[in-house]
Amino acid sequence: MIFISFLTFDGDRDFPYYRNNPRLSKKAWFVLMLLIPISFIGSVIFDNELVGSIFFCFTLLIPLLYFSNWDYDLLFHRPTRNELILAVLMFVVYMVYSIAMGSILEIFQMVPAGGESAFQDIDIISLISLLFSMMGEELLKFIPLMFFMRVFYKFTSRRNLSFIASMILVLVFFAFLHYDPATTSIASVLLVQGVGSLVEMYGYAKTKNLFVPYISHLLTDAFVFTIILLGF
Repeated sequence: MIFISFLTFDGDRDFPYYRNNPRLSKKAWFVLMLLIPISFIGSVIFDNELVGSIFFCFTLLIPLLYFSNWDYDLLFHRPTRNELILAVLMFVVYMVYSIAMGSILEIFQMVPAGGESAFQDIDIISLISLLFSMMGEELLKFIPLMFFMRVFYKFTSRRNLSFIASMILVLVFFAFLHYDPATTSIASVLLVQGVGSLVEMYGYAKTKNLFVPYISHLLTDAFVFTIILLGF
């Protein structure tokens, strides 16, 4: 029964914004979508990694809460025991998938040689910065997900179709944010960051609680960073 509950979506909560629940004005959507590239670029250009991650997170979070009349419940609620278990399971599933997919990509030579150099500058500040950057990445997916869902729903009036179409667009967008010709390939970002993020999308779709994909995402990157810091 517990396993079945993890496969059942929460019928008491709904996605926000897409059917004017609540309504965000065109000005609000314009500002929020404009802040996506601003927040991402800002996080890269800051010399201090921690400051950049804080800028990244709050440049998206504060305006979103402002336009939502500071209704935190639209985005978050205190994770339940099952939600925490789900977040950990999603972390495990993603790690297994990413390791398996990484091996397949290497076998077929679909990643550049020396791709591990992308992690050579990781230190303890990088690990602390994850607390903010991972929430920033979840908001980076959440805002366009709700925007496109609003657009699709306006023309189709079909919630599930609107969510699936929006999710595909967002996961492709999120995948290409990780593309670097020196360390990745188009195939690798689409299959690892893109398809791999389906587990986090599932976690959000099931719970309507951004803390769930955030915790899963944080566990994933913190685990990888810790392994690198320990020299394994």
